[in-house]
Amino acid sequence: MKVVMIGTGYVGLVSGTCFSDSGNHVTCVDIDEQKIQRLREGEIPIYEPGLSEMVVRNVQSGRLQFTTDYAEAVPGADLVFIAVGTPQSDSGAANLNGLWAVVDTLAQHLTPGTIVVTKSTVPVGTNRKVYERLSEQCDFEIEVASNPEFLKEGAAIDDFTKPDRVVVGVTSQRASEILEELHRPFLRTERPFLSMNLESAEMTKYVSNCVLATKISFINEMANLCEAVGADINQVRRGIGHDQRIGFSFLFPGVGYGGSCFPKDVNALMHVASENGIEPEMLTAVDQVNQRQKSVLFHKLHRHFGGDLTGRIVAVWGLAFKPRTDDIREAPALVLIDQLLEAGAIVKTHDPVAMDNVRAIYGDRIAFCDDQYEAVDGADALAIVTEWSDFRNPDFDTIKSRLTSPVIFDGRNLYSPEQMSDAGFEYDGIGLLTGKRREQNQPTKSVEINVDEIVAATVGN
Repeated sequence: MKVVMIGTGYVGLVSGTCFSDSGNHVTCVDIDEQKIQRLREGEIPIYEPGLSEMVVRNVQSGRLQFTTDYAEAVPGADLVFIAVGTPQSDSGAANLNGLWAVVDTLAQHLTPGTIVVTKSTVPVGTNRKVYERLSEQCDFEIEVASNPEFLKEGAAIDDFTKPDRVVVGVTSQRASEILEELHRPFLRTERPFLSMNLESAEMTKYVSNCVLATKISFINEMANLCEAVGADINQVRRGIGHDQRIGFSFLFPGVGYGGSCFPKDVNALMHVASENGIEPEMLTAVDQVNQRQKSVLFHKLHRHFGGDLTGRIVAVWGLAFKPRTDDIREAPALVLIDQLLEAGAIVKTHDPVAMDNVRAIYGDRIAFCDDQYEAVDGADALAIVTEWSDFRNPDFDTIKSRLTSPVIFDGRNLYSPEQMSDAGFEYDGIGLLTGKRREQNQPTKSVEINVDEIVAATVGN
């Protein structure tokens, strides 16, 4: 098929490359001339394992090309995908300015028979408006479809080529059949192709991300409660995860979710609910818990140093919002760094791939270290924010010898309290029985605790 992908951001570049790798002729379009030139030269603007090699291979085969010219790419295409960003606006709603700019430009170059497919995450009802806007500008019948993406940064190629399911929203059997044919190479293991109406497909994307965000906020709140009552979240997680109705996925406590999807999509769905007269109480709680959770490590550090972090050197391992990506959007590490700097601390950092992005924000206000051990050299404490594989089995003797005191605050529970105690570290994780709480193995506070006070309770214990 002849496929056009408008937008060479994370979703557009991964999707277009994977479609070309399955034998289609794909043209990726972007208005950024410098970005297009870099892509033609094999320079990938994002960090995603395996993507660079796949781009180069398909460019060399002639199946993948990049351009800024709609007139060159769009006429005669079987499918035109719109994959531009829909960032959160000040109101919490999705900002669709980029989408409408693409639609208006696209209308000048569409030819009969082309199906326009929205891959961007858009509010319910947007695809109907895309149809209306194109119909007003074209003198032939327009066909619009929705094809939400479910890609995880760091595993996007596997997610695309081995999907749990493919979801499309359509208004005709023809569109459904063409989209199923396009995705057939990725559905050979009997994964379902789910065809539904436009509104249901749009809603599926938001609901999926909001369910996952809810699980993260829930387990984080339970971890804080575990600390308050003398329980261990790892034991509790195992106790509930073996219940097949619950499972283990997304039930790992930490310092909150970030990235380009969960925060934006939770807020966007809250806005949709409010616009339709529904009070989004559960989504509001999910967002509030997540915002509080991003401050947990700072409060632990603040308490440990007696409420005064002035001049204290804190090593921060991990800057990206998750491993295997350089994405720092809504990253918990940035919240911690801001709080540490405001409190007068000195920050030394290391991340395998995200340091350049963070350097663009902080400049020389924090130190960027070439390896993780350089970051802890002379530091008063280590804070772990991102669970990179590099950090899972470090040389603890080296860490201990380079820290001024053997103190680790682990925002991802990478290590066992027993292991750290035996190694001579003072170790504090999220919802774990550590230190005196572990020795006593009993509640340190009354179980009658207000939810809004849970984070404060972790600070006081």
